[in-house]
Amino acid sequence: MRSTPLGLASHQIRPFTLPPVQVSLHFLPRAPLNLKLYPKTPSPSRFHPITAKAQHTHLSTHQTRTQDDGIPVDLVKILVKFKSRHNYIRVLDVSRKADHPFAGSRLLLLDGPGNIHSISFLLKSFTDTYFDVLATLPAILPPGPLGILGFGAGSAARLILETYPQVVVHGWELDPSVIEVGREYFGLSKLEKEHPHRLFIYIGNALNASVRNGFSGILVDLFCKGSLIPELQDPGTWEKLRKRLRKGGRIMVNVGGSCVEAEDSRRDGKVVMEESLKAMHKVFGDQVFVLNLGNRKEDSSIALTGELPDLDEWKKALPRSLRSIQEQSTDAVHIFVFIPVRSNVFFFPWIVQSLFMRFELFSHLKSSSLLSLCSRLVH
Repeated sequence: MRSTPLGLASHQIRPFTLPPVQVSLHFLPRAPLNLKLYPKTPSPSRFHPITAKAQHTHLSTHQTRTQDDGIPVDLVKILVKFKSRHNYIRVLDVSRKADHPFAGSRLLLLDGPGNIHSISFLLKSFTDTYFDVLATLPAILPPGPLGILGFGAGSAARLILETYPQVVVHGWELDPSVIEVGREYFGLSKLEKEHPHRLFIYIGNALNASVRNGFSGILVDLFCKGSLIPELQDPGTWEKLRKRLRKGGRIMVNVGGSCVEAEDSRRDGKVVMEESLKAMHKVFGDQVFVLNLGNRKEDSSIALTGELPDLDEWKKALPRSLRSIQEQSTDAVHIFVFIPVRSNVFFFPWIVQSLFMRFELFSHLKSSSLLSLCSRLVH
């Protein structure tokens, strides 16, 4: 899937200069996700992580398992594996027997490192990943069509179509093979038949996306070979996208982070994220906000344009399906900082240890992080 005024000092944080808005959010996905597999009886001679930063310590059976933990190879089935013009496509089924948040899921991988670009579950709609976060955007948008740039197999589109009966989705995907895989393995054909007047898919450059009278909102999830596409580090790209919004429209962007593993080691995820945010700030000024999707500095982030919405109103505007999941959650609430991107410094979100301004909008989402696919399945 072809799925940030910063005088950038990447490690410089000045929380007292520009007070952030504190938001209680219990959602901890990374983006793109990545899958780590290991033999049923782990052996150093049989399992070799792709890179050192993909290594993780496995939790004991007495600890809560998260997406940090691996999955035994014998509990994962490869349904299809081939190279298209643009991607290295693999579709995996994870057994429901796996002791892992991805148990019972189907995954779409599109690059060498094994980053996950679409996910679906047989028995539930929500994915416990960043796609659920993207699905909250329509609640704060004016009426009008929503654009998805980097459609993949349709994970975000499915959630939005099923959650917001009035929303019309226009999705762009560069690789026709990804759409065909989505139709065959992720139920995209059925989704198109169920919503013939609400779902429109286009093959081509997502940065050329446009609709008459503009989008009410745009979701940007543009990755190529495990990295944000270079065009997102260009302010000109964001100026073009800004002009394609109608009045009051917003853009929500998966900007990745250091957890994103690129095929080209020179494309460091953290640096690419910061450069993308810098480019966004040059166009949107102080109306760019960054939300960290985890509890570690290397976790990835989502960026949102426009004025920071009233958080209580945002929560109230969510469809019942999103709110009901939140209400059923028994997980502890984590507090995160929704930080405005400012000139001269890049503010990276950090955890706040109090429950000040509690906002449990995403408390149903579980922890996830960079997971790596063992090399013998990736290659």
